[in-house]
Amino acid sequence: MKYIVITVSDTSSFDAKKDLSGPEIIKFMGKENILLGKEIISDDVDKIIFTLNKWLEVEELDLILTTGGTGIGPRDVTPEATKEVIDYEIPGISELMRVKNYLNTDYVSLSRAVAGVKSEKLIINLPGSIKAVQENLKIIYPLLNHAIELINGNTKH
Repeated sequence: MKYIVITVSDTSSFDAKKDLSGPEIIKFMGKENILLGKEIISDDVDKIIFTLNKWLEVEELDLILTTGGTGIGPRDVTPEATKEVIDYEIPGISELMRVKNYLNTDYVSLSRAVAGVKSEKLIINLPGSIKAVQENLKIIYPLLNHAIELINGNTKH
């Protein structure tokens, strides 16, 4: 998979060293996947929309993973920005992350992560903590190649 990582965090946008979840995604994705880029931006709807749209123009891109801004705080706006960009939502991905993580913490009920498609590219919001990134990627990673194949019209099973 060819992917990019967008960290959405006011704190990390001022000090990139504080971004721990973005590097964790890259570590998890390993060498078998190709990182096309990474960015750190503040929790701002317009910046998120602009950044998503910018990366969606990269033809060879398959997947955008965002981290941060999925909670219920006043600055948590990643889901709203993502919904503005996507053509259609894939609620099962977000539902699966929440359902399977109820075994780890009831706080998962406060996550508003969104997954969807735009321009034949999959966009998935992940929470901002390292632990949540690890737990959620373990859950959804086995689905990603198949989802990308389907999004690209390869629907023969």
